[in-house]
Amino acid sequence: MNSFLERFRYWFDNAMSKGLASLIGLLLVITLVFVGVMTVLVVAFSAYPEPSESFGEMLWFSLMHALDPGTVVGDSGFAYRTIMLITTFGGLVFLAGLIGIISGAFDAKVEALRKGRSRVLETDHTLILGWNSRVFSLISELSIANQSRKKASIVILADRDKVEMEDEIREQVTNTFKTKVVVRTGDPMQLSDLELVNHQGARSVIVLASDDSDNADLATIKTCLALVNNPNRKSEKYQIVAEIKDEENLEAARLVSETEVKWILASDVMSRIMVQTARQSGLSQIFLELLDFDGDEIYFQDANQLAGSTYLKAQHAYSNSTLIGLYRDGQVLLNQKPASKIKASDELILVAPDDSEIKTEDFSSIDRALLSITKPSAQKPDKTLILGTSDNLPVIISELGEYVAKGSSVTIVAKSQDHKIGSKPNLKVNFIQGDATSRQLLDSLNVSSFDHIVVLANRELSDEAADALTLITLLQLRDMARDLGKSFNIVSEMLNDKNRKLAESTEADDFIVSDQLIGLMMSQISENQKLSDVFRYLFSSEGSEISLLPASWFVKLDTEVDMHVLVEAAAKRGETALGYRLKALEGDSESRFGIVLNPDKSNKFKLGSEDRVIVLAEG
Repeated sequence: MNSFLERFRYWFDNAMSKGLASLIGLLLVITLVFVGVMTVLVVAFSAYPEPSESFGEMLWFSLMHALDPGTVVGDSGFAYRTIMLITTFGGLVFLAGLIGIISGAFDAKVEALRKGRSRVLETDHTLILGWNSRVFSLISELSIANQSRKKASIVILADRDKVEMEDEIREQVTNTFKTKVVVRTGDPMQLSDLELVNHQGARSVIVLASDDSDNADLATIKTCLALVNNPNRKSEKYQIVAEIKDEENLEAARLVSETEVKWILASDVMSRIMVQTARQSGLSQIFLELLDFDGDEIYFQDANQLAGSTYLKAQHAYSNSTLIGLYRDGQVLLNQKPASKIKASDELILVAPDDSEIKTEDFSSIDRALLSITKPSAQKPDKTLILGTSDNLPVIISELGEYVAKGSSVTIVAKSQDHKIGSKPNLKVNFIQGDATSRQLLDSLNVSSFDHIVVLANRELSDEAADALTLITLLQLRDMARDLGKSFNIVSEMLNDKNRKLAESTEADDFIVSDQLIGLMMSQISENQKLSDVFRYLFSSEGSEISLLPASWFVKLDTEVDMHVLVEAAAKRGETALGYRLKALEGDSESRFGIVLNPDKSNKFKLGSEDRVIVLAEG
């Protein structure tokens, strides 16, 4: 049988382990018992100077001595002073214990808050699950998009230290405008952790693939399952955009949901963008303009007002917007035939500065004498030089083979041939082992004989180290171009957007900031899931794609025209005009490198022999 002392210790241990309230209660009981004992001693020894005082009054005075050490100064009588002095010392011990308990509880609460385990009360927010290098561009773009909202917030849940995440966001994101950014630490795959960030009340959800995990796709798929298959999920559909790294996992990912999740295969998208940009200088700036929230974006609008009109007439009807296609029966149809009829059930796909600014106006006619419809010559074989290598290289080569004419070739220069790449039907692939930063090697390649040059970032290195090698390669190429008195068509991949300013000094034609573009795309799709189909269409080698074609194919050169003329000329060729590029401004970053996308149709301008018209055209 347990002894009284053992039972008391067991009770005491349980009381101490019950938390702050139990500790304070236990300390209060001990204090009251102690004060009561001291009061009994005063009565037993008749020590109180005023014997007529009641026991209650003496108990109160004893409690005051325990709480206030200064009270003992006014006491008289040896016995009373001795008992009260003991009471005061006991009170000091109990007060010190109370302060210690409260201080410890406060420190524990602060530490818990620093760990990011408290529940957020945000609603109608954008929820980001996971963490990688794209999170910063996501926060930046969503903050711009949220400027029109009265109360906007972004909530991030990732399995990282909360304070470290907040510090990185402050360092990388310069301005979040009115958007509140809330960070919590937790596992996005766990239902209990998802409850912390109010996933059911989120306007949209973005799931990021980890840069550090070998099983990033499995974690992404499980996170999406935790959202859509939650037994307590909301009845409304989720709006989720999720990132997949390996194409082999895409089919399994699509089994999670057919309607609620839009999957982004980042490597595939970047490879397609790299190939398209490498073949057409200035294209990366156009993609950036369409993908970010600063400037013109893609919007959907009901076609009721223009029902029954032709596609060409509808193009002319918008003064400050550009019609690029239709959304019909759940399908994206870009670059429609000029005579195609618009249905009342259609949605118009428009490029505009803001959906609130889209407006139509009456259009009369144009001077057709300004048109100059020139039939282009047959496509010639291309020679492409790729400096460096990456995991995306096989996809880049495969995609390049879809665009080039028969007899084209690509030469890859890298330190090692890590990927098995065979020649394609239209494309011969050559491999040269060597360091792409070596001037001696570059001189031996006869670089001026290549039509396009692509510089890939080495993702096995840190972002800064990889970008430094890219900059060295670009400097070498530009020095060679000056020596030869020629111009090279170069597109380079950068990993950190902050290095872009440095790279501009090398005069490269285009820069692809991979993480930035994927982040921009995901932020756009999180606001409107139908944009996923538009981007898939634009970045595919099938169907229509954005092209920059000679101005002489459309209008008479050095003659004042407007966008109505370009729209009409492009329609004659079965294309949709989006804008133009001025050769004289292609090196000016302040003027968007000469890119003029979606200009007001009434504005007049002149195009020269080296200027280009931006169109949607069949590849």
